[in-house]
Amino acid sequence: MTTPSPRSSLPNGFRRHRTALLAGVFSLGLTGVLVGEALVVPVPAAAEAVRVSGGAVQMPSFADVVTAVEPAVVSIRVKADAGPEMSSMRGVPGMPEGGPFEWFRQFGQPGQGDQPGRQPPRGDRPEGRDFVMGQGSGFVISGDGYVVTNNHVVDNAKEVKVTFDDGSEYDAKVIGTDEKTDIALLKIETDRDLPYVQLSGDAPRVGDWVVAVGNPFGLGGSVTAGIISARGRDIGAGPYDDFLQIDAPINKGNSGGPTFNLKGEVVGVNTAIYSPSGGSVGIGFAIPASTVRTIVDDLKDDGAVTRGWIGVQIQPITEDIADSLGLKAAKGALVADPQADSPAIKAGIKSGDAILAVDGKPVDGPRELARAIAAKAPGTTVDLTVFRGGKEEQVPVTLGALPSEQNRASLEQDGKSDLAQFGLAVAPAASVGLDEKGLAVVEVDPNGAAADKGLKVGDIILSVGGNAVGTSQDVKAGVDAAKQEGRKAVLMQVKSGDQLRFVALPVA
Repeated sequence: MTTPSPRSSLPNGFRRHRTALLAGVFSLGLTGVLVGEALVVPVPAAAEAVRVSGGAVQMPSFADVVTAVEPAVVSIRVKADAGPEMSSMRGVPGMPEGGPFEWFRQFGQPGQGDQPGRQPPRGDRPEGRDFVMGQGSGFVISGDGYVVTNNHVVDNAKEVKVTFDDGSEYDAKVIGTDEKTDIALLKIETDRDLPYVQLSGDAPRVGDWVVAVGNPFGLGGSVTAGIISARGRDIGAGPYDDFLQIDAPINKGNSGGPTFNLKGEVVGVNTAIYSPSGGSVGIGFAIPASTVRTIVDDLKDDGAVTRGWIGVQIQPITEDIADSLGLKAAKGALVADPQADSPAIKAGIKSGDAILAVDGKPVDGPRELARAIAAKAPGTTVDLTVFRGGKEEQVPVTLGALPSEQNRASLEQDGKSDLAQFGLAVAPAASVGLDEKGLAVVEVDPNGAAADKGLKVGDIILSVGGNAVGTSQDVKAGVDAAKQEGRKAVLMQVKSGDQLRFVALPVA
């Protein structure tokens, strides 16, 4: 995972109401030429305005770029089974419907007389089966017919047709998809040498001009222009969010369509917009080309994406956690729990370790660590820079393959014993019927420090200051030790359901 620029997150209001207009996703990592030649488009640089008579300044024209790339941008029509997940416009999991983010997980763009979001009458469906029609965008990335689009455009697809700007149409096969990044790779079988575009090898800068080409609302061959507004956006779409924010207008049907720089290279694939109204308000998001390159190469190899895995539960390092560990800066990822039989356990990674870098490249937080590891192939050995015991160590870890996600469980119990300093009441876990070591949280003062840090009834405190606890006196000993060392906070390891994490509680 790379972090070419400081990451930024959307405001809390955005996160609370993200139902997102999925408009398109990614581009592709194959180098190539358009119509047999290297694509070098003679257009003015973005920073070079053109002077005209009278001293007026004229903005650069995008016409040469569009003329060069448009033959490789395609419209995609899909016939898909209408499963339960496609019965309505659904939002991001766990978020309320009707918010400013709306992801196009439903087919039903305007076309052939269908109303948006409506299915054909049952009597018109072949063999009485439910199906829906959808439209999106995509682009060709090799002359032999590989096409990139969104996973959500072709999800559950039974038939996929690709239409070029010249009106030619082909059937396409879905080679592979990746739901976590919303990328899909298609293949057209034809003897024709198809026009294609190449993926940019350079990260765009904030302020660079970009041109989006796609099929909004079924209006194929539509072009809009804008700039890169920001980089490194996390909009909660998935575990590897690293979006470019653009202000080129994109809408429904732009899903999977490319965003170009002024050299005609794909810098990103349009995937979402922020839209309180349902239409474009000039805040769009595209997956950067660097992310897409790795995903598409995997899909082309075997139709699936295999990610590296170290097997740890991790959490951010806050200022108080950094202080309690003796770290100079609140950066990196704290290991809450190495999972059993994982590569981390085999390499000696321990609970309480702070992972600061992968192969010498610093990681700012858990998301950067996750992207860095996921970008590596299983079987690769990486060097983790780990902070433990007040010093840094280099720990080599041979990665495994990322398994399926584990379900979380919740826990609620009652009991008694008092840690008023933190606004807690605890009891030995065994005394309240739990087959666990440590102290069960049985009461939480909503105005106390523990509640501020997210502790709740049913959590189990396993250690304080690095030492296992079984009584409230053990907790007091850990707090006293932190005070003697001049710490502002004491680090507690807490188990919530099946998840382990560290919580730093103030000792003053």
